[in-house]
Amino acid sequence: MPQNVIGKRTPAALVKSADGSEIAFPPHTVVTMPALSPTMTSGNIGAWQKAAGDTISPGDVLVEIETDKAQMDFEFQEEGVLAKILKESGEKDVAVGNPIAVMVEEGTDIAPFESFTLDDAGGEKAPPAKESGEEAAESSEPPDTGSKTSPSTLPKDAPKEESQPKPQESESTGGRLQTSLDREPLASPAAKALALERGVPIKQVKGTGPGGRITKQDIEKYKPAASAAPSASAAGAMPTYEDIPASSMRKTIANRLQQSWNQNPHYFVAATVSVTKLLKLRQALNASADGKYKLSVNDFLIKASAVACKKVPAVNSSWREFDGQVVIRQHNTVDVSVAVATPIGLMTPIVKGVEALGLSSISAQVKDLGKRARDGKLKPEEYQGGTFTISNMGMNAAIDRFTAVINPPQAGILAVGTTKKVATPSSSEESNGVEWDDQIVVTGSFDHKVVDGAVGGEWIREFKKVVENPLEMLL
Repeated sequence: MPQNVIGKRTPAALVKSADGSEIAFPPHTVVTMPALSPTMTSGNIGAWQKAAGDTISPGDVLVEIETDKAQMDFEFQEEGVLAKILKESGEKDVAVGNPIAVMVEEGTDIAPFESFTLDDAGGEKAPPAKESGEEAAESSEPPDTGSKTSPSTLPKDAPKEESQPKPQESESTGGRLQTSLDREPLASPAAKALALERGVPIKQVKGTGPGGRITKQDIEKYKPAASAAPSASAAGAMPTYEDIPASSMRKTIANRLQQSWNQNPHYFVAATVSVTKLLKLRQALNASADGKYKLSVNDFLIKASAVACKKVPAVNSSWREFDGQVVIRQHNTVDVSVAVATPIGLMTPIVKGVEALGLSSISAQVKDLGKRARDGKLKPEEYQGGTFTISNMGMNAAIDRFTAVINPPQAGILAVGTTKKVATPSSSEESNGVEWDDQIVVTGSFDHKVVDGAVGGEWIREFKKVVENPLEMLL
């Protein structure tokens, strides 16, 4: 359970109300906004899964919380009764440690808590301001690594602001989220994914879940309402665009990629790689699997990148600055971040220790991590870190090749295009001098601070060698 989510238990006490009268509140405990990731400083309140008066058991989901990286369930680990919700669904930028609810022991009368306010809970503080560069570094690396690329902490002698009893609004928004058509609706990750797949306008769907949350079933049952075409005058008066508020996830992605492009001198190395032998090996292994596994081309490429990183360890490194010293940290294990498109943005879950894993293990982990990434169920340690990244757009037949932005503080990322059949010369009489070869174009992006051009070229050579001779992966 996240730390510092249960406030100090308050005994029965008399509290003065605004009109000067005294109100008696039974013994209670204030529940505060939890830190659901090492870098979280504030969060948005999603749908409450419990209402005032509901009994809560350990492991129950109390409320959904949107962090800067994912939408996560806040599972409560204490017994009691929810007496009052202090932050309603849709509240935005609630600082970690601020009151969000009040709990009491079972059997306690919760009627007095109808008038309980944030002031009675001790007030709230505004979320701390965050520099864009710091936010970018935080999204890919855990704190306390001793590096300037990791999330920074305040100096020990830095002054601390005392909590004010008066509620404050975040300066970044000047208000609170509203679950209305002009705001992003509350929807489960699965519902967002299905709406994106089917082209359903999610703002027009009425949610039937708790707190009006849109569920997957709502998307499946959605039927567009028939309406007459607007007149020319009406169409002229309607806006020709729609402003979509950027989510916390989208702002984090923008900041960290901008930081990577500005601070890491990128260079690119491309190569055409034959995958004919790899595809035949994949077909043979899948045919003999008896349904135990189903290997994808990407599983082979993840393994091949790990083999290349072990042979050229300079690529499996990162630039570090701490205590006035600059070092290049060379990692002993290859933890491959795999780019996954989700309804809320790009996520990079990590397959750890790839150099020691078999293809079936890699395949199982990629499928599990990918599903949980799209459902917003990843734990912070499953997407923070990594030593190398692979981004594969081969499932899109229109993409021959592309270049990718480095995922800091890593020093390299591999972009993979789609498979194409290419005619190549052949000495075989049966083929009339021509053979068809399955090929892909891969492009490596490298940080020139860490990886020299010749070293990046050597890495691509080793990657090409193992992909074109895939039996080496099994050794």
